[in-house]
Amino acid sequence: MLSLKTHKLVFFVRCAESVPCPCCGEQLAVIGSRKRKCRNSDGETKVLIIRRLRCKHCRRIHHELPHCLVPYQRYESSCIESVVLKDSRSSDIAADDSTLYRMRMWFNTLLPYLLGCLNAIAYRLGQAPVEEPSVSPLSAHQRIGCYVGNEPGWLARIVRPIANSNLWVHTRSAFLSANT
Repeated sequence: MLSLKTHKLVFFVRCAESVPCPCCGEQLAVIGSRKRKCRNSDGETKVLIIRRLRCKHCRRIHHELPHCLVPYQRYESSCIESVVLKDSRSSDIAADDSTLYRMRMWFNTLLPYLLGCLNAIAYRLGQAPVEEPSVSPLSAHQRIGCYVGNEPGWLARIVRPIANSNLWVHTRSAFLSANT
């Protein structure tokens, strides 16, 4: 009798730069690690070992966020990008139609908040907020392009500053439906 074992890919994630505490700006110390699963476009599950960090000043715990992850989402950011854009690659993602629909609904529901956060971050840094063109209506991707560009990786360019500014909110995408 043959037994087949599925092997998951395991990666250790370590940030090369020093990121301050998103809450108070002080130094973070490594206190351990945790596993974080994510799926790629083939449906293959990867396990990432990400570091747990504690602020030396406010004592809050944070987790490193690699560019391929979006908080509280199970698919890689590149998969979510292609689903949101509804491009030809989204048909290559190993997920059922309801999962793809929830990804789109999650993003479209969260979009005004994300754009507001990016404007708030720009204001904090002394930069002028982005003014969207008055052409109506712009698609979600066109609106995002005004802030972070349209090149691949745009979702990671949105997520990182918002998460590092402690502005990311928990979203319950599993409960989004057309009736809400």
